[in-house]
Amino acid sequence: MLPFEKRNKEVMVRSEEETNPEYGCNPEERDNIDLGMIILNKPAGPTSHQVSDYVKRILDLKKAGHSGTLDPNVTGVLPIALGRSTKVIQGLLNAGKEYICLMRLHDEFPAKVIRKKMDELVGEIKQIPPIKSAVKRVKRTRSIYYLEILEIKGKEVLFKVGCQAGTYIRKLCHDFGKSLNSGAHMQELVRTKAGPFSDKDWVILHDLKDAKEEGKLKEMILPVERAVDHLPKIWIKDNAVDTICHGAQLSLPAVAKFEFEINIGDIVAIMTLKDELICLAKAKSTGVNMKMNNKGIVAGNTKVFMERGTYPKYEKN
Repeated sequence: MLPFEKRNKEVMVRSEEETNPEYGCNPEERDNIDLGMIILNKPAGPTSHQVSDYVKRILDLKKAGHSGTLDPNVTGVLPIALGRSTKVIQGLLNAGKEYICLMRLHDEFPAKVIRKKMDELVGEIKQIPPIKSAVKRVKRTRSIYYLEILEIKGKEVLFKVGCQAGTYIRKLCHDFGKSLNSGAHMQELVRTKAGPFSDKDWVILHDLKDAKEEGKLKEMILPVERAVDHLPKIWIKDNAVDTICHGAQLSLPAVAKFEFEINIGDIVAIMTLKDELICLAKAKSTGVNMKMNNKGIVAGNTKVFMERGTYPKYEKN
């Protein structure tokens, strides 16, 4: 599993709170076109930016943005944030990725030699980005979370890899070949996971266009809340929602419940009691401190998604 999939999601309740049904709504019941996600099975050929632009035109939106660029010839999971959801991309960029790769070795080797060398890749590796990349070509440390060989057939090796964002699979294949004192190159690559999204969520451009014409877009568009499934969460009381929508820092008395595994500096999702995403914020307290204390600032530096006035302004007595 990717690291966030192993995270402890134990929830600590500070106070039992009711939520007023007159304000907000369950994300699954909301019209998600301007506050939703399309998980596209990117085709080979166009760039990620071009594909994102196609989606924007199909849906007649002013804004759409993708998370986790795929090379033109690479296919697979490409999360596209729609309308006001584009700010959620920040929370997706550093999430782990999973790929299925077909690698071709330049010489044949016994299967046990290939498997042994593959096992040695799990953990931290050093990579220099390839020449055709958008980042500075300096040696970087990246984590390989898991690597599973699915099939070996002659010089062809099919494998699944879970890795840290920013890992270049093409370079991984090249360096693997060098470790055998030979060569290797990537033949095909499909991304099967990008953060909380997987190939179970994806749709193709043709189906998206058909759904628009048939009035069935709701079946294709996921609520933006799905894009924060991998992040630690804090749920707040109704009377604090509008204050946070105005950019205020979150103080502990406003918290109804929280996931215990939160560390200072983590990006956290601040939620309503109806599980609506209010904002992304940076944690300024740990889960342990939130459990032990009764006051203090727990999160700030917010990126707000919810519109002001969705919940009423709270007037202090």
